Amino acid sequence: MNDIIELKGTFLSRKNKNVPSYPKLPSQAKVNANHVHQLIQDLKVILNKWENDTLIDGALISVHYIQVVAKSNRIKAIFLDKNDSICGSKFETIDNKINHVFTHYMSLNELEKAIVKLEIAYDILLHQFNGEMNQSKMESIHNNKNQYNFKDISLTMFMQLIVDSYYVRRFNIDEDVSEMKDNVVITIYKTKFKTVDLLRKIGIHLFDHQILDDVTMRLTPKETELLKEKAPYLIAMQVKDLQEIPPFESKSFTSQGLVKIPKPTNEPIIGVIDTLFDEQVYFHEWVDYQPRLDKNISETTTLNDCVHGTSVTSIIVDGATINPDLDDGCGRFRVRHFGVATGNNFSAFTILRQIREIVITNTDIKVWNLSLGSALEVHPNFISLVGAELDDIQSKYDIIFVVAGTNISEKFPNSKRIGSPADSINSMVVNSVTRDQQPASYHRTGPVLSFFYKPDVSYYGGDQYEPIKVCGPFGERYVAGTSFAAPWIARKLAYLICKMGLSREIAKALIIDSAAGWNRKDDISHAIGYGVVPIRIEDILKSPSDEIRFVLMETIEQYEAYNYHIPVPSVNKKQPFLAKATLCYFPKCSRNQGVDYTDTELDIHFGRVKIDKSKITIDDINENKQDEKIEIGIYEDSARKNYRKWDNIKHINEKVNSRKRPKSLFGNGDWGISIKAKERLSTQFDKTMPFGVVITLKEMNGQNRIDEFIKLCMARGWMVNQINVDNRIHIYNKIEEDVKLE
Repeated sequence: MNDIIELKGTFLSRKNKNVPSYPKLPSQAKVNANHVHQLIQDLKVILNKWENDTLIDGALISVHYIQVVAKSNRIKAIFLDKNDSICGSKFETIDNKINHVFTHYMSLNELEKAIVKLEIAYDILLHQFNGEMNQSKMESIHNNKNQYNFKDISLTMFMQLIVDSYYVRRFNIDEDVSEMKDNVVITIYKTKFKTVDLLRKIGIHLFDHQILDDVTMRLTPKETELLKEKAPYLIAMQVKDLQEIPPFESKSFTSQGLVKIPKPTNEPIIGVIDTLFDEQVYFHEWVDYQPRLDKNISETTTLNDCVHGTSVTSIIVDGATINPDLDDGCGRFRVRHFGVATGNNFSAFTILRQIREIVITNTDIKVWNLSLGSALEVHPNFISLVGAELDDIQSKYDIIFVVAGTNISEKFPNSKRIGSPADSINSMVVNSVTRDQQPASYHRTGPVLSFFYKPDVSYYGGDQYEPIKVCGPFGERYVAGTSFAAPWIARKLAYLICKMGLSREIAKALIIDSAAGWNRKDDISHAIGYGVVPIRIEDILKSPSDEIRFVLMETIEQYEAYNYHIPVPSVNKKQPFLAKATLCYFPKCSRNQGVDYTDTELDIHFGRVKIDKSKITIDDINENKQDEKIEIGIYEDSARKNYRKWDNIKHINEKVNSRKRPKSLFGNGDWGISIKAKERLSTQFDKTMPFGVVITLKEMNGQNRIDEFIKLCMARGWMVNQINVDNRIHIYNKIEEDVKLE
């Protein structure tokens, strides 16, 4: 087995120098005057509506597109402020095809100007271009622009209006018509008014305890009914507040004697947010218990309210002792346990208020386990409140949440899609599998927002005939559920981050990479994610002798961060290696953007460096052609499917097969890596974004070439550190020793 190599070197940066070309239509696209005229009529109807309804002193307009559109293909000319006015987005399905819908908030004056511009474009299209435009005509207009001089509009503006019109199917005012009988948490579209003032206009008076932020509040059924009667167009999202925890299989059995455990010393601490904890269990000295139960849920509690939380914590503290067949080699962990729910339900609204406070007042904890989950399915068009809160916290603080993938509930047997907060994009979401690595009988599936792979990975959480053993208030028990798969991954992450000293980005990438193996990206399952994580920690921290695995931790501050000097050994001017790479980062997210949720995209290119005259490119192992001149042929839905555009996890690899064809040597044999950043919103990328990459090179002939790789790296100026488990454990213990001063 080979140790993983940690490479530290210089990444260069550059700004985006790409200059936008003239507005273009797809090669086979056509825009006729009748379609533009219909868009004008849509906007006139909407204007008339908002001239008579002055509640928001402006207009909410939904733009229905013909496809999933890239940021570059959203309307740029019809509305003056382009994408700055977007306050929500969702998907709609027409003829089995998914399309974008964006909701804008703007003044009536801006809406009137949009109508005027489209009328001018319509008149030009009808009378000067025979009522139809295509890309051939657009190119001719651009090449002969001196021949065109429109009276009331610039040539570029006219062309952009035509392109805008092509991508827009229709304009509309969308309203929420769903029914919700219980207390709900509602998010409204952001306008220029404060939410409290806006709702007061329609007779809803909010108290402070009902308000989460400037657009989200908890409403009673009567208040919800009034809002839908007076202003249904304001509702962007709604979700039931009091959420039921899906049940887990549980059976008591007789213990074969009192389990003993030594006293804790310097072990890392994992945070647990769950139901209550029983302080009478044998491992109670390892747990710092802090009850945080909302008194509005229940004023009296019983030991039954401690079963779930205590069982989860027992795995984190002493899981390997209780389940010797799942001994991961990680040892024991201390736990700081926060009891926020009873055994039956929890208030998402209340937990939202507590999670951030708990995290920021316990900054010594890097890994958090959250095995609470809703029995209800997540919404296809927006992230849940708790999921979004976890994402925001992780984008701001150097921590990672491990979240259970939720179970099927007998009360909601048709809820097969995962429940909140397993839709958290930045969290490590864990599903459960049987010992033969098949989805557990109670498993639920992703994806999230019709796109993001969730769960991330799977682990052994027990099933009917092969349960997990835990310790709870009533002694040892057999259990099964995703709640008991997640803690095992929390243990592994805590080991990698706290004991091995790795960043959370690298730790997450290592977990993903170890689960994925050499499977191709299109084999990823919405039931088990990238795969099943190995049991032993050394199978994550080491690689077979025919593999070279190394990690890179860097930050991107501009459009691109790159290094073209990764040396790969060669034999007879050939490089006999297959390659794979896993990229992880924790982006800021915007829940009010609906399906366009992650704000930042990091795109990875990795492969041999090609030098053609003065041009340097990367022969990408994933054949990623984004950001090249031929990109016009890559549509947004294809970029998302094939290259995981906007996903915060990228796993790219070459397929292992019987045909061993070494790669030709380019130049001196260097490979390169390029990370490019894009921003979803109109703001330019101007911040530091950490990212972690795990790269594996597999020697086709089974040879061990790691020593040669290390020597080549050192010759290229890389700082090389071997991640040796024994050495790093020794360093950890030394750092954690208490020093007694005389």
